[in-house]
Amino acid sequence: MNVFFDNCASPKLASTLDGFIRHEGHKAAHIRDLRDLPSGRHSSDIEWISYLARSNEKWIFISADAQILRNAAERAALRTAGLHGFVMAAGFQKTPLHQVASLLIWRWPDIQ
Repeated sequence: MNVFFDNCASPKLASTLDGFIRHEGHKAAHIRDLRDLPSGRHSSDIEWISYLARSNEKWIFISADAQILRNAAERAALRTAGLHGFVMAAGFQKTPLHQVASLLIWRWPDIQ
């Protein structure tokens, strides 16, 4: 399984989780790490959703952008793509990064 972090999540979260799960054959990547995206790190939500849906690999996403679930076009793109993911609560934006990273690692078995 692959884990995708969008621009609303820190690249440090992706690299931390990647280091923890890579030995199990999984990987985590931040939007800046995916070179094949049409507009790179500046790809819209619909572009990265389509990219993950077209991939031959299984992806989940993690975002801190609650708008992705409120915007009709983005919500429809997620449903069409069949992607599963997590939108972090607003409080995570104020939580120290090391605590968020530790929570992701702690909850990794549940995420799987």
